[in-house]
Amino acid sequence: MFDSIGWVEILIIIVAGLFILGPERLPSAAAWVGKTIRQVRDYATGAREQLKQEMGPEFEQLRKPLEDLRELRNFDPKRAITKHLWDETPTDKPNGHPAVPPARDQAAHERPLQQGERPPYDPDAT
Repeated sequence: MFDSIGWVEILIIIVAGLFILGPERLPSAAAWVGKTIRQVRDYATGAREQLKQEMGPEFEQLRKPLEDLRELRNFDPKRAITKHLWDETPTDKPNGHPAVPPARDQAAHERPLQQGERPPYDPDAT
């Protein structure tokens, strides 16, 4: 519920409420707001349950496209590219690091170059 509201905003609302309502009316106003939010949430849950009962299995068919639209809102291009290139999500690895393909020659990358030695040349990279 408070996905877009941070603690700073809540603190500002409380301080503004203290100035506008005063310390004697603020607790009753906060209780009223909490009760109203709880009541609206109960109404929404009741409406969803009633739709589930009346529509039956069609409710799930209706819900699937809505879930797809919600996923589009949270679209992450990096995750999509990683998924389509390597058929993995960026955090498929247990340590939480992105899944990347293994390097071609690990030994050449691990040791430092000697003095006068030329760096390896990769014709695919140029």
